[in-house]
Amino acid sequence: MSTLTLGVIGAGVIGSSVAHAAAASGCAVILVDTDPTALEAARAAVRRHERLAALTGGLGPRPLDIRFSSELTDVAGAGFVVENTTESEAGKRELYPLLEKVLAPDVTIAANTSAIPITRLAERLTDPGRVVGVHFMNPVDRIAMVEVVRAPSTSDGALADVEDLLARMGKESVVVNDAPGFVINRVLMPVVNLAAAVVADGVATPNQVDELFKGCLGHTSGPLRTADLIGLDTVVRTLEVLHEHYGTDEFATHPHLRRMVTEGRTGIKSGRGFYSYDGN
Repeated sequence: MSTLTLGVIGAGVIGSSVAHAAAASGCAVILVDTDPTALEAARAAVRRHERLAALTGGLGPRPLDIRFSSELTDVAGAGFVVENTTESEAGKRELYPLLEKVLAPDVTIAANTSAIPITRLAERLTDPGRVVGVHFMNPVDRIAMVEVVRAPSTSDGALADVEDLLARMGKESVVVNDAPGFVINRVLMPVVNLAAAVVADGVATPNQVDELFKGCLGHTSGPLRTADLIGLDTVVRTLEVLHEHYGTDEFATHPHLRRMVTEGRTGIKSGRGFYSYDGN
């Protein structure tokens, strides 16, 4: 299988994880972020991924082809791009015409978004058919399933490109149609929102909520542990996107969630969310 050069735009938790997983599968990766702090954190995250892979795989670390950059123009030679910037429709829509100027016209762009309709992003391009949604789950290296989102404009070629990339990375996928929140977050976010309400009302502790979901419904982890893993700031932004599009009460962010984010309790990445992680 030939080497694919993959551009990853956005060096946050998911972006750095996607970059590592793709490089580990043999891709040459260019990870781009305009924030130098995010790039440095991504370098550290990749080193952690490598140490963990060496421990769990019983092999010594092997060199990965990952280049870190603050310049969007450095993805000009990429054969595929995963756009993974912050969950802001305005910011993403501003980025796509810039990507179009940099990339070759036949390069597929995968929009990794929690809830923003792929159609809204694709319409910013001369050829909207080159955009497909690819919703990676966190942690990328441990969750094999990927939610792939096909907009009405998405071409067969773009979909095939995504399936080829995911196969290289050892991932499975389910292709769904475009809508705000797609499947996972349109269902999960109201559950997290209501679980936060249960905790705020004193009905149950976070651990009790999660233990019930695990024991009664067979979930690997409950909604609140999952929310901490996603990042409560991301949960709030996703709920806001869903509420903007659907306007119904289940997507109106519960005050307890908003208060936690204001206090900096955003989950695992801050060391505190519904649970305490002692900085790990």
